[in-house]
Amino acid sequence: MAFYKALEKVELKKYSEAGSEDFGVVFYSKGSFKSNKLFDNEIKKKVSNFFEDEKKTSLMLSKEFSQLNSDFLFVKDFAKDKPDHKIEGWITGLFNNLDSMGVESVNIYADTSILYQQSNFLFNLAKYAEKSAYRYTDTNPNTKKGKKLNSVSLCVEKTSAAAARTVELGLNVGRGANTARNLGNRPANHATPTYIANQVTALAKEIGGFKVEILEEKDMEKLGMGSLLSVSRGSVEPAKLVTMQYNGGKKGDKPIVLVGKGVTFDTGGISLKPSPKMDEMKWDMSGAGSVIGTMCAVAESKLPVNLVCAVGLTENMPAGNATKPGDVVTSMSGQTIEVLNTDAEGRLVLCDVLTYIEKFDPKVVIDTATLTGAVVVALGSVAAGVMGNDQKLVDKILEAGHASGEKAWQLPLWDEYQSYLDSNFADIANIAPGRAAGTIEGGCFISRFTENYKWAHIDIAGVADIGDGPKKGSTGKPVGLLFEFVNSNK
Repeated sequence: MAFYKALEKVELKKYSEAGSEDFGVVFYSKGSFKSNKLFDNEIKKKVSNFFEDEKKTSLMLSKEFSQLNSDFLFVKDFAKDKPDHKIEGWITGLFNNLDSMGVESVNIYADTSILYQQSNFLFNLAKYAEKSAYRYTDTNPNTKKGKKLNSVSLCVEKTSAAAARTVELGLNVGRGANTARNLGNRPANHATPTYIANQVTALAKEIGGFKVEILEEKDMEKLGMGSLLSVSRGSVEPAKLVTMQYNGGKKGDKPIVLVGKGVTFDTGGISLKPSPKMDEMKWDMSGAGSVIGTMCAVAESKLPVNLVCAVGLTENMPAGNATKPGDVVTSMSGQTIEVLNTDAEGRLVLCDVLTYIEKFDPKVVIDTATLTGAVVVALGSVAAGVMGNDQKLVDKILEAGHASGEKAWQLPLWDEYQSYLDSNFADIANIAPGRAAGTIEGGCFISRFTENYKWAHIDIAGVADIGDGPKKGSTGKPVGLLFEFVNSNK
């Protein structure tokens, strides 16, 4: 697998540079269309008369009947009174429509939309163009069928270096998200810890700009990572701890550190999960996938920042030598953990990785993980849950979520919740005895291992994958949020 590129190219062009015979898309709004310089008065009148009917949303004008040089699709512009969260669906729907029409190369006249006034519109067009063209083909080549769109030109009357850079960043984020999606969508018998570690090495060679280090189980044993290794114990697949280091910022500046949970398949271990939908546990590595995708997007964009990404990769399987409920393990930090439930394994992986990354002297640390089903109960598929030990950091994550359209919501991490994890057999239990505050107690557990730096935790269990049956798949979230955070805090 390489850095995923669904489209051959997405680029910014002046009107004069647009291919005269390529399919064109123009956004229609009653006020601004009159001043449009692309069409004569006869075409303007014809289009305006059509959209007098408020129920009509698009008009196709064929060059054979309109005397235009190419076919044009006029799309009713995004309404001012619609909420911003509808923008993603509106843009994605446009590109899906073009794809279904068999359009291979398109000119999108971006500045004909009222959304062009927003600084992130070109960014979103590039990002969603790439994401909407994604197809999973690694084990099912039939999904290639029907894919036509290959080239997108975002056309404006006046271009600038800043606008071109915005398009470049949007495209790279889309490709980073698609890279995360493709890692997540691969079946667990393909996307093993070893496979993902090897793919990170290949991505570093392809993109350049970051170096990779892989710790094997023997290395982790020497470091005392008894918590992480307690999860991999029942699997024939060896665990890996992969770090990626990108030094695009000033020498000596502390790095932002991103940590991802990479459980490539989660049976629950001895605390076995119910069989319905267990196939979806291949997405339990989505935290790691999003961190890998973010590093790829940052390195491809050559952002002026120092960034370290670390992912703990393992399977969680039942076996004769698997960790049992009630076992006590010792983490790299020296804290002992009573494993009351082997299905609360993500935190056991993260705690050792979060101790390990202290060596990088981080500016801030953000971990992302499909940690709890409880966050799905609390927030559904709309938002990720956020907790942390530094309010300014949490606020910046929430801002990045709003700016990227990948929403997040803060949950409390109050001291009162810490007692939920009391154990009389170890320093800490890995779960609370009851069902109360499941997401929060997961955050409380992780917080015990992050006291030496500014840290925040993002629980993405509700947003990392979505859908049932043939519609299910990875979303690539929160690559957009993480990239926005890194880019805004460099």
